[in-house]
Amino acid sequence: MKMELLDSITITFVQYRRCSKQLQTIQIDIYISQTMAPRPKQEDESEEKVLINAAKLFLLVGLLYMFVCSLDILSSAFQLVGGKTAGDIFQENTVLSNPLAGLVIGMLVTLLVQSSSTSSSIVVSMVSSGLLEVSTAVPIIMGTNIGTSVTNTVVAMTQVGDRNKFRRAFAGATVHDFFNWLSVLVLLPLEVATGYLVKLTDLIIKSFNIQSGENAPALLNVITDPLTHSIIVLDESVISGIATGDPEAKNKSLIKVWCQTASNTTVQNVTTSNCSDFPCWELKNVTEIINIKKCNHIFVNTNLSDLAVGLILLACSLLILCTCLILIVKLLNSMLKGQVAVVIKKIMNTDFPFPFAWLTGYIAMVVGAGMTFIVQSSSVFTSAITPLVGIGVIKIERAYPLSLGSNIGTTTTAILAAMASPGETLGNSLQIALVHLFFNLSGILLWYPIPFTRLPIRMAKALGQLTAQYRWFSGVYIIFCFFAFPLVVFGLSLAGWLVLVGVLVPIVVVLIFIIVVNSLQKHKPQWLPSILQSWDFLPLWAHSLEPWDRVVTTMAARCCCCCKRHALVYCCMYRMYSIEVYCHHRI
Repeated sequence: MKMELLDSITITFVQYRRCSKQLQTIQIDIYISQTMAPRPKQEDESEEKVLINAAKLFLLVGLLYMFVCSLDILSSAFQLVGGKTAGDIFQENTVLSNPLAGLVIGMLVTLLVQSSSTSSSIVVSMVSSGLLEVSTAVPIIMGTNIGTSVTNTVVAMTQVGDRNKFRRAFAGATVHDFFNWLSVLVLLPLEVATGYLVKLTDLIIKSFNIQSGENAPALLNVITDPLTHSIIVLDESVISGIATGDPEAKNKSLIKVWCQTASNTTVQNVTTSNCSDFPCWELKNVTEIINIKKCNHIFVNTNLSDLAVGLILLACSLLILCTCLILIVKLLNSMLKGQVAVVIKKIMNTDFPFPFAWLTGYIAMVVGAGMTFIVQSSSVFTSAITPLVGIGVIKIERAYPLSLGSNIGTTTTAILAAMASPGETLGNSLQIALVHLFFNLSGILLWYPIPFTRLPIRMAKALGQLTAQYRWFSGVYIIFCFFAFPLVVFGLSLAGWLVLVGVLVPIVVVLIFIIVVNSLQKHKPQWLPSILQSWDFLPLWAHSLEPWDRVVTTMAARCCCCCKRHALVYCCMYRMYSIEVYCHHRI
């Protein structure tokens, strides 16, 4: 029995050795076949990747081009919808004498025309014509600075689907808002009390013998005009004419029909009004406009009103704008992956080595000013970097100086445009442009050099965190800050100084009290009475957004259910109708 067992073990061991040798031979053959066999062509794969990345890059450039063009068309649409209203608003000279009302009017007009350059040019034309004094125009210029920052805030809303991206994008967009609001909060009272901006710019103009120059270079317009001018061309002199009181301008359309004209000035006999003595005429220079060539845009021969054309362009440009932004974000996400994303983030967000780290932000300002000068629009530049902040390529600490530089860049274009003014109006035009420049420089001195004073970054981060948690609050912020509040202040200013002060002063006092108490609750709660060490003594809806969030969520859910219910009913009705038609044909 033992011998049989030993023999079976021996046979099994021999079979095992034989099988293991065969297995090793098979493994060696497989290894040799894998090493000697022709591999997949890695060169073809790398070439394919290069082609795909090149195609993505070209697509990205095309989308950016369409994005810039859609912003241009959006501005034209807003001017068609509200341009004449903006001109009428500027005619309220009695209201404009109120600095706060002037600030709000500058905001509202810039929101209506979606272009700080257009609203600033209206102000310049009114100052040049003597309808406004420079001191009265300063608050309006401050208001245009605030109004132009709404575009990139709206652009951030396109990333609302992803909570983290939306938090970063909304914070990156609103840091520009907070800078403008805080600058106005400090510098407007200072200007009213001292008039330092008017005095400083007047001193500069009188110190230098400034001569009229050439028009500001249209760098980006050379690329975008072929497309945008094939869609719509506006006669922006109509808005300025309404603002300066030209009665004929109110009956003109903003849609430009004749793109090439010539003027012929002759001396003619003109009959005088209220003539009592003979002769009842006098010699005057009469200018006749000769139409030479029509424009080639789509709406050149349209019978639609300015409002109808504006609404059509508004809907189309918003659709293209949102589509381009969504596709740009998706493309950037697909391109900026792995090591590429790491390298770009390091390049964009790394500071200079010690002791020159403090220079990094100022270099970013120069880059922002230069890019804005090239594209000739601060809205375009800040709206372009907002998606990059959202996907994490640019940090908000870097986006902040870029936005400040953008504010500077948009004023340099206005300065060059003002220097092209005639000699008799050059001083006032240039003074207004310099007021805009020194207002932004003063804001930078207030809110950037010392890290502790960079309040806009902390405020924007806090708002981004809040809107990421309660995404509906972003809409409330935009509506309140850029529409409801300016309209309320404008309405109160129409009622007079007493009503304005009587309503706003108690609100400001309450806000200051809340800010001080919140700060003490966070840092020094022992300094407060026990009841004020927290807001728990108030109803929950008065110190938390949670109850409001439940209300909004419930309303949104009911609306969705209602829409689904109606869609289901319509679907069932359509199916029943289809069955009836089918049965009818069968019968």
